[in-house]
Amino acid sequence: MPDIVPGLIIHKATELTDDLYQACQRLVPQLTTNHPAPTREELALLISSNSSSLLLARHPDFGPEIIGMATLILYQVPTGVRAYIEDVVVDEKARGLRIGEALTRACLDAATEAGASQAMLTCNPGRLAANQLYRRMGFELRKTNVYRYDLQRR
Repeated sequence: MPDIVPGLIIHKATELTDDLYQACQRLVPQLTTNHPAPTREELALLISSNSSSLLLARHPDFGPEIIGMATLILYQVPTGVRAYIEDVVVDEKARGLRIGEALTRACLDAATEAGASQAMLTCNPGRLAANQLYRRMGFELRKTNVYRYDLQRR
């Protein structure tokens, strides 16, 4: 696949650094107000997980800082390998440059390499640009009942 964002570097987080921690503190609030940014301990667990990969995006136009991230979850079930893409976020100052698309494509490439036959994601309907991106990339809206059980109420 040709570079859709020339100069963009996407790599998997392999260690907890101050740069990564600070990026999460900056980016997660741009993604959601429902969940706080991860603690250092939570980030360390994510990075060491066998089922999750945190992909990071950097571009020379923005200096050395992380300007985007996405999480790919891979897990085995009796019917095969499943892939789920979560928490795709690009810094507000770098939006509109196709970095979100590049991160999502990197997740799809890794999922394919791991043997998954499809990848799923969810997106808040209010995130109009993100929803348009996913449809443009070929994601299809599923007609399904998604249920959530709040474990905090138990």
